[in-house]
Amino acid sequence: MANCNEPTMTNNKDYLHPQYKKDRETLNSIMAGPADTLNLAELARLRVRYDGFQGARDIQSDLDKMLTKLGLSEDDLFAKTRAIHQTESVFKPTWLKKGEDWS
Repeated sequence: MANCNEPTMTNNKDYLHPQYKKDRETLNSIMAGPADTLNLAELARLRVRYDGFQGARDIQSDLDKMLTKLGLSEDDLFAKTRAIHQTESVFKPTWLKKGEDWS
C-alpha cells in the first residue's frame, strides 16, 4: 500500500509545456502591447492551450490578469476572436511560402 503522504502524478505534479518558452514571450508581448486583433487572437489561443493544463501556473495567472485588465470574460474574448476570424486571417501558416499559388 502506498504512503498517503507521497505526491502522486495527478494531484501534485506540475508539467512543463513544450511551448512554454515561446508562449511566455508571446504573453509578455501581449501584456506590453495594445489590445489589437493579433493580441486578442493570441490571448484566446493561449487561453485554449493552457485550459486544464497542469503546470505553467505563471502563464495561467497572467492570462487571467489580462482578461481582467481588458475587462473581458473568457466568453467575451472568444466571441471577439470568433468575429475577428470571420473577417480576417490573423494567423498565417508558416509552411506556406510567399508567392505559392495553391489554386
